[in-house]
Amino acid sequence: MAATSSAFVGGLGSSSTFLTGGKRSHELLSAGYGGRAIPAFTPGKLVVAAAAVQPKKSWIPAVRGGGNFIDPEWLDGSLPGDYGFDPLGLGKDPAFLKWYREAELIHGRWAMAAVVGIFVGQAWSGIPWFEAGAAPGAVAPFSFGSLLGTQLLLMGWVESKRWVDFFNPDSQSVEWATPWSRSAENFANATGDQGYPGGKFFDPLGLAGTLKDGVYIPDEEKLARLKLAEIKHARIAMLAMLIFYFEAGQGKTPLGALGL
Repeated sequence: MAATSSAFVGGLGSSSTFLTGGKRSHELLSAGYGGRAIPAFTPGKLVVAAAAVQPKKSWIPAVRGGGNFIDPEWLDGSLPGDYGFDPLGLGKDPAFLKWYREAELIHGRWAMAAVVGIFVGQAWSGIPWFEAGAAPGAVAPFSFGSLLGTQLLLMGWVESKRWVDFFNPDSQSVEWATPWSRSAENFANATGDQGYPGGKFFDPLGLAGTLKDGVYIPDEEKLARLKLAEIKHARIAMLAMLIFYFEAGQGKTPLGALGL
């Protein structure tokens, strides 16, 4: 596509040849643009070829203008869920933008798991989520210290692997880094996108791809749709957790606030 685009633009440099339907123009248009052939035209007639440009989505669609506050130039809409919301300019640096997206994704996933755990945990035990750790037998047969130490050890190990993989992609898909698995390929990034490993281990139901002869093949259309759905749910879950914290400060629970 890039080669065709450059050739197409290069051909337009000679306006007289292009407008009069010269041989060079016929070759460029018959070659197609963006992978699609352009119909032939009658020599001597003016032809205008225009590529449709998708407008950037805005977090305040009813407001026009506003400069970088409403429509920051460093956000081009390529990220899933990008609506141009960056009033503090945190994503001006591409390296920081990549890191903030990774942080948003990870925090969002934890928040989604926490919201489900809070509702299910209280519905099952009747104990408010912020008192569950102090309930008798809540952490049995472990003491609080052993539970905390185990979590720090395991979480530290997993998070350190994710940290290293962020700066050096696919560096952790090796046998010694996955001692319980005889196939390091299970932990490789099957989609090629940071934060979306996919594959047989991370997408066992094949929601974003299919297995063919034991090889995971991502479906780009499904993957794009799931990325958008995930980041939207992740943001809602993070807001929900913020509300849960304020409620806990008043001694209330989500189920209690709903009258359940």
